[in-house]
Parts: sequence; structure tokens; C-alpha cells
Amino acid sequence: MAPRLRLLLLLPAALLVPVPAPAPVAGGGRRAATPDGAVANLTVAVVLPERNVSYAWAWPRVGPALSLALEALERGEPPLLPRPFSVRVEFMSSELEGACSEYVAPLNAVDLKLYHDPDVLFGPGCVYPAASVGRFASHWRLPLITGGAVAAGFSRKREHYSTTVRTGPSAPKLGAFVSHLHAHFNWSARAVLLYVDRKTDDRPYYFTVEGVYQELQDGSNLTVRHHIYSPDEGGPDTAVHFIKANGRVVYLCGPPEMLRQIMQLAQRENLTNGDYVFFYLDVFGESLRGDSARDPFKPWQQSPGQDSGLRKAFQVSCARLPGNGDRDLPSLAPVHEAGCCARLQMVLVITYYEPQNPEYQHFQTQLILRAKQKFGVQLNYSLMNLVAGCFYDGMLLYAMVLNETLREGGSKKNATHIIEKMRDRKFQGVTGLVSMDSNNDRDTDFNLWAMGDLESGQYEVVGHYSGVEKQIHWLGRPIPWVKGAPPLDNPPCVFDVDDPSCDKTPLSMLAIVALGTGLTFVMFGISSFLIFRKLMLEKELASMLWRIRWDELQFGSPERYHKAAGSRLTLSLRGSSYGSLMTTHGKYQIFANTGHFKVSAAGCRHLPPLPKSAQRALTSSPSLAPQGNVVAIKHINKKRIELTRQVLFELKHMRDIQFNHLTRFIGACIDPPNICIVTEYCPRGSLQDVLENESINLDWMFRYSLINDIVKGMAFLHNSIIGHHGSLKSSNCVVDSRFVLKITDYGLASFRSPCDGEDTHALYASECPPPGTGGPEGQDGPASPPHGLVPPEKLWTAPELLQKGRLPTPGMQKADVYSFGIIVQEVALRNGPFYIEGMDLSPKEIVQKVRNSQKPFFRPSIDIGVHSEELAVLMERCWAQEPAERPDFSQIKIFIRRFNKWVAGEWGREGSTSILDNLLSRMEQYANNLEKLVEERTQAYLEEKRKAENLLYQILPHSVAEQLKRGETVRAEAFDSVTIYFSDIVGFTALSAESTPMQVVTLLNDLYTCFDAIIDNFDVYKVETIGDAYMVVSGLPVRNGKLHAREIVRMALALLEAVKTFKIRHRPNDQLRLRIGIHTGPVCAGVVGLKMPRYCLFGDTVNTASRMESNGQALKIHVSSTTKEVLDEFGCFELELRGDVEMKGKGKMRTYWLLGERKDPKVI
Repeated sequence: MAPRLRLLLLLPAALLVPVPAPAPVAGGGRRAATPDGAVANLTVAVVLPERNVSYAWAWPRVGPALSLALEALERGEPPLLPRPFSVRVEFMSSELEGACSEYVAPLNAVDLKLYHDPDVLFGPGCVYPAASVGRFASHWRLPLITGGAVAAGFSRKREHYSTTVRTGPSAPKLGAFVSHLHAHFNWSARAVLLYVDRKTDDRPYYFTVEGVYQELQDGSNLTVRHHIYSPDEGGPDTAVHFIKANGRVVYLCGPPEMLRQIMQLAQRENLTNGDYVFFYLDVFGESLRGDSARDPFKPWQQSPGQDSGLRKAFQVSCARLPGNGDRDLPSLAPVHEAGCCARLQMVLVITYYEPQNPEYQHFQTQLILRAKQKFGVQLNYSLMNLVAGCFYDGMLLYAMVLNETLREGGSKKNATHIIEKMRDRKFQGVTGLVSMDSNNDRDTDFNLWAMGDLESGQYEVVGHYSGVEKQIHWLGRPIPWVKGAPPLDNPPCVFDVDDPSCDKTPLSMLAIVALGTGLTFVMFGISSFLIFRKLMLEKELASMLWRIRWDELQFGSPERYHKAAGSRLTLSLRGSSYGSLMTTHGKYQIFANTGHFKVSAAGCRHLPPLPKSAQRALTSSPSLAPQGNVVAIKHINKKRIELTRQVLFELKHMRDIQFNHLTRFIGACIDPPNICIVTEYCPRGSLQDVLENESINLDWMFRYSLINDIVKGMAFLHNSIIGHHGSLKSSNCVVDSRFVLKITDYGLASFRSPCDGEDTHALYASECPPPGTGGPEGQDGPASPPHGLVPPEKLWTAPELLQKGRLPTPGMQKADVYSFGIIVQEVALRNGPFYIEGMDLSPKEIVQKVRNSQKPFFRPSIDIGVHSEELAVLMERCWAQEPAERPDFSQIKIFIRRFNKWVAGEWGREGSTSILDNLLSRMEQYANNLEKLVEERTQAYLEEKRKAENLLYQILPHSVAEQLKRGETVRAEAFDSVTIYFSDIVGFTALSAESTPMQVVTLLNDLYTCFDAIIDNFDVYKVETIGDAYMVVSGLPVRNGKLHAREIVRMALALLEAVKTFKIRHRPNDQLRLRIGIHTGPVCAGVVGLKMPRYCLFGDTVNTASRMESNGQALKIHVSSTTKEVLDEFGCFELELRGDVEMKGKGKMRTYWLLGERKDPKVI
């Protein structure tokens, strides 16, 4: 049937369908403002849904966008339409009973064609109405521009839609993005599509997945299985079983409720174990928006603040936050959800890319405001506004092509020519770069979202797909796959069961015999390995590699070390009495020359380190130990050591343990009576020493680092074979030369005497006399300290240990946590251990109150004014009365990681520079942070370099400064034509005489600050200021043709206007009278001098410009005839002839007064 006949057959149908009357247009249905007498010569027809704003292309959304675009075109921003030119917009609805209608839309399009004969048609956005109207537009040779019509069928332009142009997203572009995802993750076999198909409406979900299906099945040759999700036909149960039977890479497209139902069942069916990955096609990001604008929330929530248990299917969560909502710092409550830590997020969300350019942000604001004013509709900030922006860009595209067509002598009715010129075109629109492909479809960008914060469940962008570049840009946030890598899309023997390699037939007799023989050899090999390992263990125990002879240790006197070390005393030693320390606590010695271990090959050649807290020590001195190392020893209060098998195993375990936050065990000496332990030496003393030294400024970043080191060391110790510490205190935490804190005095429970658990160098510890003594000072051990100063137990000891003594390992670990809580309070307040505000109790009294365990339980003070509330919660949890209520160090480790964010945000900048340098220095110990440290230092260097360059650019021109930076010689350069500005203040000498020097300086500073701010708006260079003289030039060092005269005079007019309103601080009633002279001519410019170099101008032009100023008048601009000739070429400046003026050294010169500039919009 002929096209005309089909059209005639359609027309009677209009009598049967109620067609809404044409609605008035907000900015359309009216004539744009045009010059008087102009005739409307461009008609734009629009066919869109009239009221249902759930459509992204609804008229209340698109109408304001088209209105904004037409207003921009009327203002000439950009100047695309010729003048005079007017635009008339005619709108008719494509909506029937609140939904898109494939019957109403074509009928109204026919009416628009018959009654208004439009030049271009915008819309429809819905697929079925767009299909009908698109065929009519192709028949009418009428350009049809739409930001909707996403279906893949519209790509067949030559067959049915030859005049259709899509400036918005489309399904094939989404398919291209998905294809790139499959290529990136090496998925080349299978995929599953699940979608909702509501045939009562425009089937948005069906047409969204259509492009994915076609691209994967036809373009990438994958096996793609699709399933229509329907609650009435099995719902999530059928969907999950379909997924399990057909693929591992799943694409879901439907409302968020469908996603939640499927993922809840998928979690129960163990589809979130890392073998499956789910992509949710939520192109407008509806699942990522909250109730308020720009407030993203979690897709797994039914509404903000509710998760209905679905979060477990989306993410990993190893710490619950009971009662805290989404607070930054987690509670330390134990995790009760079994297997929660084993589930990582397996749901990724795909959305359109939201433009980030300022023009789009401004457009959104104006769109929402215009929709409220003109249509009474309240829109939100959402990705739906992107479609309105695409219609805006479509109007710009049509105006751009139409303008080119008319300039070439073409006709606006030549749709074929106009459509052809739109192909492969790129331009900057309100939504960013608009790139049309050869099929007149816009290249679309997409975002890939993943759960970035696994604690709160917040989603963030991990990848951005560029439709122009056809590639994915990953943003440095790796997707945390459960199994460390993306799942396989076609694992062996799961879906391809017909593969011969998957044959599970019974093994033959020969295979059984071979398998049995192989297993026998394997068992024999394992047994041999275990026997060999046992023999090697016995050999190692017998060799006693840990043993150090007493004569292999070389000691130096305290005075010798004190004198030799000089100023290299550690921070912890400064201000303390080293001699007193060695006299009172003589058990700990500082020595060197571990390289002098002269033993046989089977002997010990290991480097020894130093004591614990009491070691307030010196660094190794080459003069004292040219080949040795400073170590620390701790004497054991035993007459002899019986090397039982248990003791040998303890010594072996100590020698095997190596960790950054535990002091290294060097060896032990068992030569009576010199029984001692040799450990690593940390020269900065104990944590207690550092805290009590008031000269050390510890900011919170430093304190956090020390606490974090304790947690790391204790977590490792609790997970090692040693199992616990048993005597943790600040004096058993030592600091090495890089401010890395290490735990010492751990292990060797059988090797030590009962009293060795006490730290004899702790200020508040008990004293235990050496073997064979107990007598007065001067014998083998020191005298007992005064009563009341040293109680029988320590302030760091848990109440259960004070009551019961030693406990099994789990109980000792909880006691370590109690001790850690006391240390945290000690670090936070720096008032000593167990500080109690307003109470002066002796350590003995404190220990007695803790042992009694009477409610309220006696604990140290907490000062929230000094530290954070979260840190107070941590301390209270650690020193809880019941050991079961205390967190273990693995939980504390998680808390400390989150606490670091608070430290960096609240206290991280309070520390001094020296402490920060120490922190940076200690960070070098961590190999995994080295790259970050280098980057930070590089950025700091670049920032300082930028500041120095900015200062240099304020002294010299940019081009000259760049030459100097490259080490090049700056040669003088001649310029054929520049314009020079001179000005001074009339009566400045008298004003200066009547003012104080400080008032004169303030006046000139205020004036030149005002001038400098104004000249930044012009292409000029400030040469210099001398007193009240101000010199500016344009046209150098970068030539600008003849624009230099225009720039200078415009600047002069601006300065003159500023001076008229300028107020002198100390004489507010006086008018500052500025005298200006301008001259144009050739000059020579170059850098003069080496110290304080200056960029100077030379030539007669400079002198003439100065004469123009000196022969001028106050509040007037004196212009030479040369400058006047250049200004006449612009035709927009008003000048008045002054006449011939006698110039010193120049004779008579004809000059002019510059009166102002005419505001002619044609002049740019």
C-alpha cells in the first residue's frame, strides 16, 4: 500500500481516540523574542508524555530543557542561529491515561504536520510511539531528534528510521559496555539475563537488556540464556534455579524490589560464595538514591535505614555496629553472624555516567527551578535529568547543523542534507562532549558501581566506560572478589556435561592399582618427611644454637658509654640520671661487640639486642664497638638452669619468632651465676620513658602509631605458639631508633624465676633480690625500695590474676587485654599508669582496690576532653571486670584501623613538624607503605615547587621565567608595537608631607592592591611601581597583534572608575586624583641584572608614554595620536581632540582625551 494511502487510512482513527488538545508550551507555543517585524521562520514540533514525570522524557522534564536551549540560542550562546530569526514550539501529547500511547502519538504527529508543517520534530521518547512517529518522519523527510527511544531496533536507520537522530543513551551502547566487561574479565562463553517485562507499558526493562542480549549473543558469540521474572510464575525461586542451571555471570534488570528478592534467595542458596557475579542494570541509578536529592544509600536496603538482612548477600561485614547506625567508628561487639566474613559483595550496579562539568550542574538547577515555576512539578537531582540534557544538546545540534546548511545556501527543509551533516559530529554540549556516531546515535558513557565501604555497605564508582574511547577506565578501587579473582563464566564440567573430559565412568582395575601404588608412595614420602623433620628438630635442640657464653659478652662501664655517646643520648635518656638508674637497677647492663662472639662453627654468631623498658640507653658507638652491636641483657634470679625438654622448646620457639613489633631474641647465657637473656636493643627506651619525658611532644597521630604497634605485636604474639605475654606494661614496650614500638620480656615461662615476670626497671614494679642475696645494697642485688613506693603487684595486672595467680592461656590473653587498656589510658593522658583524677593513692592502695573487685569496680580516670569518646569506649571494654567481655586483639585491630580515620581528621595536624618527620621516618619500616610515602613526599615537593614558581611568575613574565628555569640566557627582544600605560597621583607629594610614613605605605598598598586585582582581567603585564607611579604594558612578552591598545585603554578606564570610588583610610573625604598617559610604539625588552633581576623596557616609546602622563590632567586619560590610530580600527572608543601639546624633548605632539567605550554588542 502506498505511503499516502496508509496516512489517509490512519486519519479516520483519530475520531475514535480521544486526543488531548495541544498544551501551552513553557517557552514553546509562543514566539521567541525577535526584532520588530520579524516573522517566525523555524517551527519545532514536540511529541512527548504530557504529565507522567516517571518518564525521563516527560514534557515537564524536557519542556524546561528545550526552553533553556532556545533562550541560550536567542542570547547567541552559542551563536548558532542567524539574526533575525525566531522559533515557534508546538507541543502535543503522546500520553493516554497516564501512559505512552502508540496510537495517540502518531495521530498528534500527523496533526502537527498538517497544521503547522514543522521543520524539526523532538520526541517521542517511548519506544513504541517513537517507532510509529519515526516511520512517519522518515516518510515526510522530517528530522526527528529524541533523547529516548533506546531500543536496538532504531539502529536500522536505512530501513525505517532514516531521519531519526538519538542524542541520548541507547541500548546498543549499553551492550558495547557489557561486551568490554566480558573481554576484561575473560568471560567468553555464557551469560544469563533476568528481566521484568511489563507489556502494559513501554517495556523499559525489556528494551534495556535487548542491547545486551544482541551484543553478547551476536557480537561476542556467547551463549546467552534469558528469563522473564514474574512473581506470579515462581518469582525468585524460579529465577535462582534458572541462574544455577544456565550461567555464572548474571544480568538483572527490573525494579529494586526484584533485585532484593533474588539476592535474598541467592544468599540462602549459596550463590554469593564467589562463584557467581551479578550485574544490576539500573541505568538511572534509582537503587542508589535516597529519599533526598544527592543522598545515595544502599541497594540492599528497602528504604533508608533498613536492610532486612539483605546486606549479607551484597558484602562482607566482620564487625557489627549495634546501636550505632552508620557511625564511622565501629563497636567492638563480637560478630554473631556465622560465615559473615566469608561473603564479599557480588552485586555490581551499572548506571549511566552523570556529567561532572559545571554547565550540567547549573543546567540541573535551572531545570528543577523552571519545572517548578512553569509546570508545578518538583524534580529531584537524579540521572533522569540526563535525558532532558540530551534533548537540550539535540536542540544545539540541530541549530548548529541548520546554521551551517543556511550558510552554504541550503534549505531548512532539506532533511537529508541536515541529517547527513549530523553524522560523526562532536561538540561540547550541556552534558559534556556530545559524540554522534556514523549511524546518528550518540556515544554513551556508563559507570560501574561496587560496594566500596564494606562496613557501611556504601556503593561507589569503580569503573567508568567512555563511549567515545570505547574503553573502561578503572579508578584504582579493585573489586574485592571473594576468591581473589573474577568467577569463571563456564567452569569445567558444570554446564558442558557432554564434554568427554567430564566422563565419570568407574576406574579400571589397572587405574585402581596405579592409584593405590601412588598413594602408598605418597604416604611413604610423608612418613619419611615427618621422621626427617623429627630428627632435625632433635638435632637443633641438642645443638643449642641459642647459647651464648658469658666470656663472649663484652661490657662497658656506664660512665664510658655515657661519655662516648655524648649528644647522641636517646630522647628517653635526656633529663634522667643514667648513673642512678644503673645503681638502683643494676640487673640490666648495656653492652656492645656482639661481633666478638669467638666460638666454633657450631657456636653462636648471632647479633644481640637490648633490654626492655628500663633500658634507657645509648646508640652503638664505633669507638666502643667497631665491629659489634649494642644489645641488652636481663639477669635471671636463678642459681642454675635445668635444661629440660620444655625449656629447650621454649628457647627454640623464642629463636624462631621474628616480627617487626616484637624484640628479637638473640640468645641466653646459662653459665652460673651469670644466667641471663640477651635480646634486641631499642635505643629510645621504653614507652613509659617516652611518655614521662615532657620534652617529647606527642601528637595524636604519634600516639596512635604507638598504640597500633602494641596491637600488632600482641595480635601476633597471641596467634603464635607462645600464646600470651603475661606481663604487658608500658615499661615492657620499647621504642627503636625509628620510633617503631616493640614488645619485649615475653615467653620463656619455664626459664624465668617467678619474680622475673616483674619488670625491675618499671617505676612501679616490685623488687626481687638476686639469687643468694636479699640483703642490703652493695651485695648481689639492690636494696629494697621504700615501703609504699613499690607494691607487691603491678598496676597493669588484671584483677583475676591478682586474685588467682597464673591462668590457662585463654585467660592470660584476656589479662593481656586488660593490661593493654591501662597502657592506652597511660598514652592518652600521659599522667602515669592508673591515673585517678582528684585522688592521691599509692600503688599499693590502688592494687588492693582492684583486687577487692567491689562494685563500682575501681578503674583509672577517663577524660573525654583530652581524647575521643570512642577511645574511652575502647579502654572501658579492655578493662572490663569479666574477661569474656573484653575484646581480643583481632577485634581491637579492626577498631584501630577505623580509629585512624578519626585521628587523621581531628588531630592529625596538631603535631609539630619534628614529630611528623619522625612519623615519616618510621613509616619507612613498612615496605607496603613505601610507595605511598614516596608519593606523598613527591607531592609535597611539587607543591613547594609550584609555590616557588608562582612567586617567580609574579616577579618576571611567565615566558621569561620559563627560559630562566631551563637555564637559558634571556636575550633582549624587540617588539614592533606595544602600548604603554603610565599613571601617577596628582598632589601625592603634598599628601605625603601631610601624612605619616605608615599612612603613605598603607595608602599605596590599598591602591595598588586594587589596581593589581583589576589588571588581572586584561591581557597586560605590570612592569613596575615607583612611589605613586604605575607602569603597565600590553603586547609583550607575548604578542597579541593590535589588541594591546584595546586592552590598555579598557584597563585604564577600569582603573579610573575604581579611583573615583577609592577611599583613603586616613583622609576619607579626599578624592584621589589619578593622571593617566598612554602611548603606542616599538620597544625593546629584556632582563637586567643578576641580583633582584628586573624585566625592563627600553626605547623612545617609554619616554613618550611618560611624557603623556606628566602632561595630562587629573582624572583624565591622555592618549597619543599613535594610540588613537590603533583604537580607530576597533571603532568602539570615544576620543576627543585635545590639540597640539608641547612635550619635553619631543616638541609639539597632537594628543587626545579618551572619553570612554561605546557598548556595541557586535564588537567583541
